[in-house]
Parts: sequence; C-alpha cells; structure tokens
Amino acid sequence: MIILDIGKVAERSGVPPSTLRYYEEIGLIRSVGRRGLRRQYDTDVLMTLSLITMGQSAGFTLAEIARMFGRDGRPDIPRADLHAKADALQRQIAELRLLSDLIRHVANCPAPSHLECPTFRKLMKAASDRQITNRQARKP
Repeated sequence: MIILDIGKVAERSGVPPSTLRYYEEIGLIRSVGRRGLRRQYDTDVLMTLSLITMGQSAGFTLAEIARMFGRDGRPDIPRADLHAKADALQRQIAELRLLSDLIRHVANCPAPSHLECPTFRKLMKAASDRQITNRQARKP
C-alpha cells in the first residue's frame, strides 16, 4: 500500500489541505495515520476526492455525497439519485438554453422596441410559463 501525506494528496488532487481536513472531519475521507503532525492517506483517497469533486460539479451537496459512500468508504451510489440529478440537470440545461436564446435575440433584434417584437414576446412568455411551472413543482 502506497501512503501519501496531506501535502502530496493536495498537490495531486488540487484540493487544499484545509478542505482535506474538513472532509475528514465530516467523514468523507479517512486518513490512515500520521507522520508527525502530517496526516497520511492511502492512494485510494485520490479516487474518492475525484468522486467528491464530480458530485459537487453535478450539484450534489456534501451531505448527499457522504450518503453515496458505504461504511467501508467505497462508493455505493444509488442509481435513482443519479437519475433524479440527471433529470434536474436536463431541466436546468433547457432553462439556460431558453435564457440564452432570449438574450441572444434581445442583442440582435432589429425591432425598434423589444416589446414590439413577436419573437421576443414569445420567448418572454415561454420563460414566464417555465418559471410558474417550476415554482408549482417545488411547492410541497
């Protein structure tokens, strides 16, 4: 087993030592010991850190990510959670695409006033309808 100290883990993963200590504090990663004052980690921690980073990029909270690891520290990711997150990301992509189209149209619209432009009005209505639908979906 190859052991890395906290500085090497930080260097290889791009995760600052303070964040590594915090992740250990909340149980996301485990050190295998210490050499003097420096925490020591198994090289498997690099894969765990990659999964944590990927989870955060996908919008999972640290608490959600923590639940994706079994007691042995190995990934145990519920596929239903992944499907739900992928669906949420797909909705967000659609919303961002609509917003991008709206902004691009406003920037290029030849109408003297945007409110006179039928395309602009159609895009605004679609954005408004989507906001109403999203608000209703979030209500308990």
